[in-house]
Amino acid sequence: MGIAEWRARLRQGEVSARELTQSHLDRIAAVDPTVHAFLEVTGERALASADRIDAARAAGQELPPLAGIPLAIKDNLCTKGIRTTCSSRMLGQFVPPYESTVTERLWDAGAVLVGKTNLDEFAMGSSTETSAFGPSRNPWDPERVPGGSSGGSAAAVAAGECLAALGSDTGGSIRQPASFCGVVGLKPTYGRVSRWGLVAFASSLDQVGPFTTSVADAAEILQVIAGADRRDGTCLQAPVPDYSAALGRPVKGLRVGLIRECFDQPGLDPAVKASVLAAAQRLEALGCELVEVSCPRFDDGIATYYVIAPSEASANLARYDGVKYGYRAAAPEGGDSLATMTARSRAEGFGEEVQRRILIGTYALSAGYVDAYYRKAQQVRTLIRRDFERAFEAVDVLLSPTSPTTAFRFGAHRDDPLAMYLADLLTIPANLAGLPALSLPCGFDAQGLPIGLQLIGGVLQEEQLLQVAHAYESDARVMDNRPAAALVA
Repeated sequence: MGIAEWRARLRQGEVSARELTQSHLDRIAAVDPTVHAFLEVTGERALASADRIDAARAAGQELPPLAGIPLAIKDNLCTKGIRTTCSSRMLGQFVPPYESTVTERLWDAGAVLVGKTNLDEFAMGSSTETSAFGPSRNPWDPERVPGGSSGGSAAAVAAGECLAALGSDTGGSIRQPASFCGVVGLKPTYGRVSRWGLVAFASSLDQVGPFTTSVADAAEILQVIAGADRRDGTCLQAPVPDYSAALGRPVKGLRVGLIRECFDQPGLDPAVKASVLAAAQRLEALGCELVEVSCPRFDDGIATYYVIAPSEASANLARYDGVKYGYRAAAPEGGDSLATMTARSRAEGFGEEVQRRILIGTYALSAGYVDAYYRKAQQVRTLIRRDFERAFEAVDVLLSPTSPTTAFRFGAHRDDPLAMYLADLLTIPANLAGLPALSLPCGFDAQGLPIGLQLIGGVLQEEQLLQVAHAYESDARVMDNRPAAALVA
């Protein structure tokens, strides 16, 4: 059941918040030793929150929209009094003294925190293999990755360990793991959701969004976390519409654009291509008009991203010096200079992939190179955004595969960082343009692994994105015919 169904049962007294929470804690205890979606399980806090909700219902109080709903939070969102590690040794013992805006809004809405989820270190990766605390596993096949960087959140939802989870998306870190784990993942418009309290990776790209088992649940979570925030200067002041109200609207007459460049990729799995094109044809049968569109600079997204994102990461992670906070290397006998201590702390505190991106970003921003690399990348970013603007003059929503392949095996790209980066080939351009994008299941490959369909909307067009996604989901009912998988709820 989804959030709306559980809410109705909770309000009618058919189930208590404690019973619902305990059932999910039991599920975590049963499957997480294998899945490793969680870095920390907050069982005592969860049950205490559930008891307060049950007491409020018993007293006849009106319950908020997410009252009693068990949620998980990616461990790069600050939670007051609960460790926030970013899956890094650098922040292994960091306990924030404040709450992020999005989690604060969830708790105000009555949601129950069951734990903090695993991720690639500082959200830098596409498989959770860079986590300092070990990788998460895909519930569809534990020998395969759940995607990344929000792999723990995606795996937790797919395995039934929570009803929904939050992740962050810098270049595909919500949509790609959603595709690999067979769940819905939504990256809102840049600025639609506050980033205050999100540990920064690349500040002009990061955005917080939900993982859920249905489009309707994604609309429910977005409704709560979206909206202006005076603490985040990049957060938009635009009013928040009723996202759930958009779900039942007919899609007849909407124009859906198939991005030509996405279907011409040499590394695109034939099973993925066939499944996504079949999904497009289903939308056509529902009354949508299919239009082929071109975004000529779509393929330039990878190169552009891997200049801009590491450059911003280099600046954001410069604060971790072993002095103010974060990991500090033990001083050798005879003491240490400040410069040596800082260098050793960063070398020991950051993992290999984070160090690689810091070095790339520092080089791109260095004197004599900033114009050739960073400034040029920003110019290409503008051209990519203009390609999207032209495409949206002809269509309402864009359609593509979420990832070129289904979930790959652990270690498949361990010695080839470029191959790992290409896992985000189809998701990165939406981040560069600041557009909302959503991944939802559209089929399965021959190994029974889920395939993700990506829909991209115009700026602040989450309503329309959810409308089209819900229409497809309701008609296709992909999960009704899913292959058996022991760890999938």
